[in-house]
Amino acid sequence: MHSARALIRPSLLLFLAATGCPTAGVPLRPDGSPGPEKCPEEALKAMRILRLRPGDSAFVELDVNQTDTSPITLYDGPVESMLNEPLGPLEVPTRLYGRVWTGGAQVVVRYYEARPPHGDTIPICAVARLAHGQLKKLPESKPGMAVLEFSSSGVFVVDSFR
Repeated sequence: MHSARALIRPSLLLFLAATGCPTAGVPLRPDGSPGPEKCPEEALKAMRILRLRPGDSAFVELDVNQTDTSPITLYDGPVESMLNEPLGPLEVPTRLYGRVWTGGAQVVVRYYEARPPHGDTIPICAVARLAHGQLKKLPESKPGMAVLEFSSSGVFVVDSFR
């Protein structure tokens, strides 16, 4: 007999395929970095309810598995980050789930979901960003991965990905 968990996984995969995963079909620029992408309407609605506005920001640990490490290595694909300070009503240690692209000169991290410590997952649109090129890959980076000097970054709420 199959467990309930085993039956849920295929259903979840079918649901994601039918509704479209947020990162599916993101156009890539010639350097491998992601192109423009609309913020899903459900994320815009959730951010309005939470009073999260474009430009709201906080600090985040880019990879919960590499907290307070220097340098860190990020790979193309999914990432789990963690707020180091509140972002509007999202308290520490809210987890942020998103995707990393390492194809360009700088790493691009886009966040699509937030999960507060005692709450449900919330759709959002946010990006990791640091001034002065601090998300720039270090020379020892190889294709498909990026070595960064710092484990933390700013995270900024956006209304679309540019």
